[in-house]
Amino acid sequence: MSNQKAMMSGDRDDHDNDDGPQIGVVEKTRTRTKRPSMYRVLLLNDDYTPMEFVVDILEQIFHKSRDEAVAVMLNVHQSGVGVCGVYSFDVAETKVAQVAMIAREHEHPLQCTMEKA
Repeated sequence: MSNQKAMMSGDRDDHDNDDGPQIGVVEKTRTRTKRPSMYRVLLLNDDYTPMEFVVDILEQIFHKSRDEAVAVMLNVHQSGVGVCGVYSFDVAETKVAQVAMIAREHEHPLQCTMEKA
């Protein structure tokens, strides 16, 4: 048994030695946050929704100036679709829902969708 004790105390490796300085590499971990995916919110043209209503939607929900709102509305009218803005998923989804709700309240068939930018 005394032989085992001697062997155990002699088997200590250098890492267990608390008497001397320990040498090693300190690594710093940097956490990088990933940018969220962005989504374009689009208004679709129809033949029934008044242009002024579309301009009002663009001013109220998308915070466009009068000139910007008119430009987007004309683009929707002429091209069939217009970009209202580019947002993170949650914001885009909320804006699409707001447009749908207000259009429904005013009995307009205005359609608003989103697509990955």
